[in-house]
Amino acid sequence: MVNPLHFDLQSLRVFLLVAEHGSLTKAAEHGQLTLSAVSKRIAELESVTDCALFLRRARGVELTPAGHALLEHATRVVDQVNRMANEMSDYAAGVRGHVRMWANTSSIVQFLPVDLARFLSEYPGIKVSLEERLSHEIVEALGSGKADIGVFADNVPAPGIERRLYRRDELVLLVPRTHRFAQHEIMRFADTLDEDYVGLSDGSSLLARLTDAAFALERSLKLRIQASNFDGVFRMIEAGLGIGILPREAVSDDRGKAGVVKVKLSDAWSARTLWVGVKAESARSSDIVSLFDYMSNRVTE
Repeated sequence: MVNPLHFDLQSLRVFLLVAEHGSLTKAAEHGQLTLSAVSKRIAELESVTDCALFLRRARGVELTPAGHALLEHATRVVDQVNRMANEMSDYAAGVRGHVRMWANTSSIVQFLPVDLARFLSEYPGIKVSLEERLSHEIVEALGSGKADIGVFADNVPAPGIERRLYRRDELVLLVPRTHRFAQHEIMRFADTLDEDYVGLSDGSSLLARLTDAAFALERSLKLRIQASNFDGVFRMIEAGLGIGILPREAVSDDRGKAGVVKVKLSDAWSARTLWVGVKAESARSSDIVSLFDYMSNRVTE
């Protein structure tokens, strides 16, 4: 049986370098180490695990099945140690609390910058680490303990999560200024479905909302192009590659002057709710409670 006490953190870091670059020589260069030091670290790891971790090839090295398994574990271990070191540095510098927040794009683009700035001005001893993720990933992270608090869309199931209303937003149709829909003040989603759409990447709650709405009409969404973020969607629409739907406040009036028009949607689902949530019945620090309470009071603003 492998003794976990025999694993050396620096050896794991070297292993990750070799796996990343596929070469002991390149790993040595990027890690500012000698080739012999890298070889020794890998040999020690293979001795500890009693497994060959790399296959030596003419042009470098390649992970074995055991190497792939170690790569997954080593990545998590090194990442966690780095997070630990950063958090301890924060406490040493005077931070009294740390909250890990995951939030979807809509909340980050529209509301969180102002809300977090106000919260941190009232609670300067708390550090908030913010990560942008898809809504379903946020719910999963809350359940597993990877995140302390999350902001996610209302069309994502959230079992085991205590949620409160955070904000409401409105989805609007975006069309190029030269498009025939640009003359409308309000439209039904059903009347747009013959057009090519620019949408977000698969997995986003917004794309799921649109495809579900189209399915309810026994139609399909004609996705011509998908982008990974709001800015990408906006630029594609601006270039005339299709129409799209985004939160109203995510598109400033200044951007609208660039050639994109906002058209109100008459469909009830265009009014959305953003939830703020924590894992139900979990022990929470006073810092998490403070942020949870603060954010759940923002809906009236």
